Amino acid sequence: MNTLLKAACLAVYVLALAGLAGLLPPGLSGTMQNIALVLLVIHALEIVVMFKQVRLYRGPLAVSMLLTLLFGLLHWKPLADEQKRTTGR
Repeated sequence: MNTLLKAACLAVYVLALAGLAGLLPPGLSGTMQNIALVLLVIHALEIVVMFKQVRLYRGPLAVSMLLTLLFGLLHWKPLADEQKRTTGR
């Protein structure tokens, strides 16, 4: 399920970029761009609010921030859940 949701996020971004390139009808193009913008704003806020969980990523922080910007809680929630299981809190 997580993979399907991540694919849906990527599809929104790809369709928004396709709209910017003029490959979609104007009505659909604007809609996809608005949806992508809303997702990016929400995910940017998640980086700020959930920074403690974003930092749990084992790789570079910049990569974790990028993944959170793209996927939001689909990235940081499993990290938080894993820490919760490990520490028992």
